[in-house]
Parts: sequence; C-alpha cells; structure tokens
Amino acid sequence: MFLRYNLFTFLWAVLVLLLSLTPGKSMPHTDIWDVLAFDKVAHLFVFAILVLLMIVGFSKQYRYLYIRFQAIKLSLIICLAYGLLIEVAQSLVPDRTLEYADLIADFVGCGVGYGIFYWVYKS
Repeated sequence: MFLRYNLFTFLWAVLVLLLSLTPGKSMPHTDIWDVLAFDKVAHLFVFAILVLLMIVGFSKQYRYLYIRFQAIKLSLIICLAYGLLIEVAQSLVPDRTLEYADLIADFVGCGVGYGIFYWVYKS
C-alpha cells in the first residue's frame, strides 16, 4: 500500500529530476531576466507540489507507522535533501551550474508546500 499512496510523488520526483538535469544547450533561449524570474518560480512550484504530494502520501499509507506519524518532518527533510542533490548534480551537466538562488527557491517551495498542506488538511 505504500506505493499506492506515493506513486504520484515518485513520478513527480522523476519528472523534476529529468527537467533539472536537462543540458543547458537544450534550454530555450530567452532574455536573461525572464529566465531568472521564471526559473525561480518554477523551482518553488515543483518543490511545493513535491512536498505536498509526499506529505499526503506518507500520511495516508498505513504500512509504515513511523513514516505515517512523522510524514511532515520526513517529507521536508527528504525534499530539502533532494533539492540539494539536484543542484549538486546540475554542476555535472554541461552548461549547467549549481545556483544558490535555485536552492533557496527549492527550500521556499518546500515551505509553501507544507503551508498548503496545513491550510487544506489542518483547518
């Protein structure tokens, strides 16, 4: 039952990984300020969704009680580590670099995802 409730989380995480590790030459060429603004919003959005999906999936599964009752804490830790690992992996991709602003956007996105979860499920 763990996979049943977390399938969308895994699929979303794979999509985030594939999009994040796209080589720089494959990225569309636009004005630098448009890219910076869109890039940070995109990081925030995908990590907010990732945290939200993970918290919900962890909370609904009942096979692993520790994960169920620590869903928020574990989801935030996993997603923050995932964001850090993706940024480090980007430094290995041609024409991509580790950007601290992206990492901050990932972290803020994790907080936004938790906020959405809290607003929807706790109120």
